[in-house]
Amino acid sequence: MRKLKLQMQISLDGFVAGPNGEMDWLTWDWDDKLKEYVKGITEPIDTIILGRVLAEGFIPVWKERAADPSADVFTHQMVNTPKVVFSKTLTTHLWENTALANGDIVEEIKNLKNQPGGDIVAYGGARFASALIKHNLIDEYHLFVNPAVIGKGMSIYNAVEEKLTLKLVKATQFECGITVLCYTPAMK
Repeated sequence: MRKLKLQMQISLDGFVAGPNGEMDWLTWDWDDKLKEYVKGITEPIDTIILGRVLAEGFIPVWKERAADPSADVFTHQMVNTPKVVFSKTLTTHLWENTALANGDIVEEIKNLKNQPGGDIVAYGGARFASALIKHNLIDEYHLFVNPAVIGKGMSIYNAVEEKLTLKLVKATQFECGITVLCYTPAMK
């Protein structure tokens, strides 16, 4: 069965964006070791899943970056990897290499996990990640803790209705100030 990995940037106080989606607190001057860590997460993936809100920005931004002749391998991977956008409102889209999932999130994820292929990575957004967490669908959490406290904002834990116990697999500190916490569900 394929693994579903969640890769999310979070603030030290646990938010993934400010109250209005602000992301100006993120650390982007990643050191080479952090880039290698991300490469390790993404090499075995062959599917990216996103919520509709994030997809509307994510897909066009990566496509624009890939148009640059100096674009790196990772940028092309973000464009070329098949995507599934979860949406209750979209019935059509104009994105290449992208399918829509409009059904029950638990059934849709189970179907994806049971297909042959590599791992699956979820990048969010906040409500989508929260739904994945609520239904205990994530096999690996890769939380990129940024050295910033923003006080209030969007959380990926809003939909959680009962205790979810996780096991810390590793914590890795990087020179740029980000610490990546990797968790798996304690009981799955």
